[in-house]
Amino acid sequence: MHEQSSFGRPEPGATKHRRWAILGLAAFVALAANGAEVEPKVVDPGPVGGPPADAIVLFDGKDLSKWKNLKGDEAQWVVADGVVTVNGTGNILTKEEFGDVQLHVEWAAPAEVKGDGQGRGNSGVYLQGRYEIQVLDSYQNKTYFNGQASAFYGHNAPLVNASRKPGEWQVYDIIFHPPKPSEDGKSVVPGSFTVLHNGVLVQDHIPVAGDATTSAQFSGAAAKGPLMLQDHGNPVRFRNIWIRRL
Repeated sequence: MHEQSSFGRPEPGATKHRRWAILGLAAFVALAANGAEVEPKVVDPGPVGGPPADAIVLFDGKDLSKWKNLKGDEAQWVVADGVVTVNGTGNILTKEEFGDVQLHVEWAAPAEVKGDGQGRGNSGVYLQGRYEIQVLDSYQNKTYFNGQASAFYGHNAPLVNASRKPGEWQVYDIIFHPPKPSEDGKSVVPGSFTVLHNGVLVQDHIPVAGDATTSAQFSGAAAKGPLMLQDHGNPVRFRNIWIRRL
């Protein structure tokens, strides 16, 4: 039995099925072009607490081979027992540069509490060497809100204070989209920060307009830049640092 086509002629079943198959393929191609209905890439998430398979491990507890100091020489922070400790030799930054990223950093302020406010367990994680997520011992330690732990320093206070006690390991998971120069070079397309501190959301898609943080090593919106860790004179420790390009 033949069915009536839209043109008033009998359409054989096989022809009709081919027609619908072509239309379905065209719809799939259109959706794929718009970023929808495309099969997600498989990524091995790795062990619990460890880096996923597509991450770049920046510090694995062994050495600072992927880092340098501000002069371009080898980084001199102390590496021992699987951690790296700030030692007064200056900021360190990655040899490689990054744009849109997911970043994982674990850090610990000194267990012995000395000082208060900004003088207590102070360091910083600078995306592109420009935009700082503050590292500070903010456990029962008062300071200005946009300068406490997990603040986008000088810009946005965290939604909550999720700090652990001094000496305990803390975790930052950061999604960063850098501000970029517009196509005509006359303006800046804003980026954003989303930050989890110890698994708690503290920065929720905060705009980054391109103004570099105070004491940043670089300025001006750029597509890529290095990750930088700050030496603020306090022996803050770091471990398990990895990054994924987005």
